[in-house]
Amino acid sequence: MLPSLLKYASVFAIGMFKFVAAPIAGVAAGLPMTIIWGLTVAGMMTTVILISSVGQTWALHLRKRRQEKGKPLFSRRTRTVVRIYKRFGMVGIAFLTPVLFSPVGGTVIATQLHVPRWRIVLHMAWSAVFWGFALTLLTIKFSHLPIFNR
Repeated sequence: MLPSLLKYASVFAIGMFKFVAAPIAGVAAGLPMTIIWGLTVAGMMTTVILISSVGQTWALHLRKRRQEKGKPLFSRRTRTVVRIYKRFGMVGIAFLTPVLFSPVGGTVIATQLHVPRWRIVLHMAWSAVFWGFALTLLTIKFSHLPIFNR
């Protein structure tokens, strides 16, 4: 009972921080596709809800700390993120979050851009479902390759 519970918990925890790695961990643990998909999505959405809950306060704290240190408001990285946001909106940020930014990073970016919490959760949810299914399917399809069988 406990070892199988640890398998589920590990996939969930990995999904909270490194979305792309959760399906790999699920396949390595021998879990079925629907469970892997569900745990991956649940892990990401838990992070999104937690961070977006405290996000406004945290965003103001980070901005104040940055100003106190005398750092510029925009760097090359933040300019790129703002460019993505201006061109594609929250849909673009949500689409790139699982594969590029990680659940924590994407939610922090959206919060820093003052996107309303309900929009963050909504867009991150469809993105997690889409990418969770795609990555789980790809991981299972290619799990026979030597890279997975070490």
